[in-house]
Amino acid sequence: MTTTAPVVAQPAGAAHAARIEVFGPEIDRAEEILTPEALTFLNELHHRFAGQRHDRLADRQRRRYEIGNGRDPQFREDTRAIREDSEWRVAGPGPGLEDRRVEITGPTDPKMTINALNSGARVWLADQEDATSPTWRNVIGGQLSLYDAIRGQLSYTSPASGSAPEKHYEVTAERTPTIVMRPRGWHLVEKHIRFTDAQGQSGAASGSLVDFGLYAFHNAEQLIANGRGPYFYIAKLESSEEAKLWDEVFSFTEEYLGIGHGTIRATVLIETLPAAFEMEEILYAMKDHIAGLNAGRWDYIFSIIKNYRGRGARFVLPDRSEVTMTVPFMRAYTELLVQTCHKRGAHAIGGMSAFIPNRRDPEVTARAEEKVRADKHREANDGFDGTWVAHPDLIPVARAEFDAVLGDRPNQVDRQRDDVRVTAAELLDVRIGREITEAGVRDNVSVAIRYIEAWLRGLGAVAIDNLMEDAATAEISRSQIWQWIHQDQVTAEGTRITRDWVRRLVDETLAGFARFEGDRYDDAVSLFEDVALGDHFPTFLTVPAYSRYLVDA
Repeated sequence: MTTTAPVVAQPAGAAHAARIEVFGPEIDRAEEILTPEALTFLNELHHRFAGQRHDRLADRQRRRYEIGNGRDPQFREDTRAIREDSEWRVAGPGPGLEDRRVEITGPTDPKMTINALNSGARVWLADQEDATSPTWRNVIGGQLSLYDAIRGQLSYTSPASGSAPEKHYEVTAERTPTIVMRPRGWHLVEKHIRFTDAQGQSGAASGSLVDFGLYAFHNAEQLIANGRGPYFYIAKLESSEEAKLWDEVFSFTEEYLGIGHGTIRATVLIETLPAAFEMEEILYAMKDHIAGLNAGRWDYIFSIIKNYRGRGARFVLPDRSEVTMTVPFMRAYTELLVQTCHKRGAHAIGGMSAFIPNRRDPEVTARAEEKVRADKHREANDGFDGTWVAHPDLIPVARAEFDAVLGDRPNQVDRQRDDVRVTAAELLDVRIGREITEAGVRDNVSVAIRYIEAWLRGLGAVAIDNLMEDAATAEISRSQIWQWIHQDQVTAEGTRITRDWVRRLVDETLAGFARFEGDRYDDAVSLFEDVALGDHFPTFLTVPAYSRYLVDA
């Protein structure tokens, strides 16, 4: 059974025939989120900004083509005046964002929402993007979880399973983290909502505008009343023009909702190679609304592979485990980010180490804590103002490293990194001097298939081999396989990496899995072979996966 709710909105001063229609299956309480008023607001967002979104996506395609044909990214000459003007500063943190020393990330289902709010972190990245599989149930259910949490009315009881009894969850923390919601990136669509423009052209709605619009419409006023604000993490940006588009969305939303200009605050993830060359321009484009930048390490590695996958063997990276934050090109990227942020009064937020503890295995936990401690020690001493963790047990570990540097200060934005001199060549020098191993190839195959299988069942953040995997790490795994095949690479053991060999590894890997009723391994293998072994390289594996498997007819 489906719901269809066409809405016709009238923009100020001019009539138009644009409309929004909802075709998603019925979900309990969905009518509380998909109200006529909220859908009218979504319609306005799409009417005003959908065309610009398509233009920006076309710009991305052109840029990828240029890089693939030998034109390396450079710091832009046409925006030099912005970089050389030492006077301008960004808005900085809003209420509740002054101290961000430890942020926890995670999806927005009720259980994970409650765990995040009870975690003791300063900030919760409420993730509707890479940590969420965008099933219609997750898209609307996540909005409901946030709606209830912001109003202090969220609770959840997990059903009994096997020998495990049902368990009740509720928010008990005296101080809950400031919520920063991450909508989907510009490239993703929401096919359960269709937008028809004034010329009668119809297509799937923007996932970005749907996620942002529903959250802002329902919660901005309540968040302000709570002493916080409508705050957002913005993912996958590739240019200052894309940042400018978001800034226009924010300004229009503030006017539409009757809240003050600059009330919305954004933190932009620098997780694509083109964006690393435009950090100051991105800050400038959003200067009335931006609080900081985040070093999105895993997507950044994926972006480098994606953009340079066809540029020859010198751009081939070794085993994923060897691409650490201390290799030169990653050091250059993070040091430039800290310097840029502090130069403009913005927070620099560190990334997520993938290691997670295992409460049933003290040895695994000790190793995870050691790895995370070293990672956060480096970030705090490099000048970052805060960092991410993916598990509540890692909050004390990360907090101790930042406490040692910050003390009672909420941040270290006043610490200028005038010693940093990062060149374009340093950002692009991906030579690491390590090898590709058979174990590394097998790990990529196993991780990608297991993650995709879970994603198809509606899980976006998955613990695999004591690492927290999300869409970004799965992208690295499949894109490395693709690049190694197309660049005719040979493992350290002497095995040539070919499609046929990888297919044999897929069969061996699948044979080793414990199958269960309702698993999606067959679909996962089919998708993996399309995105890792095909002639064509899909820009994101989630795009064909979503269209093929997650859209309800």
